[in-house]
Amino acid sequence: MRNCFYLLLALTGAFRLGAQTPIEAGYAALYNLDFDGAHADFQGWSREHPNDPIAPVSDAAVYLFAEFDRLHILQSEFFTHDQHFITDHRLSPDPLLKKRLEASLTAAERLANRSPDDHEAMFAAVLAHGLRSDYQALIEKRYAASFVEMKAGRELAEKLLAADPKYSDAWVAVGVENYMLSVRPAFVRWLCRLAGGETDRATGIARLKLTADKGHFLAPFARLLLAVAALRDRDAGRARNLLEGLAHEYPRNPLYRQELARMTNGQVAR
Repeated sequence: MRNCFYLLLALTGAFRLGAQTPIEAGYAALYNLDFDGAHADFQGWSREHPNDPIAPVSDAAVYLFAEFDRLHILQSEFFTHDQHFITDHRLSPDPLLKKRLEASLTAAERLANRSPDDHEAMFAAVLAHGLRSDYQALIEKRYAASFVEMKAGRELAEKLLAADPKYSDAWVAVGVENYMLSVRPAFVRWLCRLAGGETDRATGIARLKLTADKGHFLAPFARLLLAVAALRDRDAGRARNLLEGLAHEYPRNPLYRQELARMTNGQVAR
């Protein structure tokens, strides 16, 4: 297995120079919304390395982001309007895609559980928790179930980072929980803290910056979340810098250019 826990943070420098492994190629394809290409890379790696949980959990990420793309979940408007965080209105998921997502997550967890103290297996398990939590919250609106997965992933990430600080991708799990819960209403934050959740916005931003600066596969994802945070804070300069960098690195992904255009047209303010 290789040091590739939180699949979206691949050393962006490696991507600029050209993908060197099937896993790196898969993440490059994922960020460029080439979902078929990403599946081919990850599934090819899985056939050659059947005991590596990184391949199936990375494949699960492709299914999740394909559904995000289909449902337009990654549009900044989703994140910058408060009602999108608290509505119980469910979207219409693709049942076949969900089945494939769960099959990939289950395969990754089964492989990771064979070596629960192995750091890379822990990394894969953290990622699996995060992907399932994202699906439950952002697509199914099952916030209680999502919180359980999010908290488990954050706790495992903290354990991993205490044992091996080089897994900077794992800071995403800490950053996402703190930031995403920090924007919930006060009563919800209080309930989350009672249940052991972390809801500190400053901590969330700081941990996302660690991943953005030092992460491997999830650095671009962390930078996108930081851009979202900047938009919510009306920090247009910071958001623009992050989005322009992502648009340059992943030119086949129209999301970043679309958001830059929305900023220019004044369409992202709350």
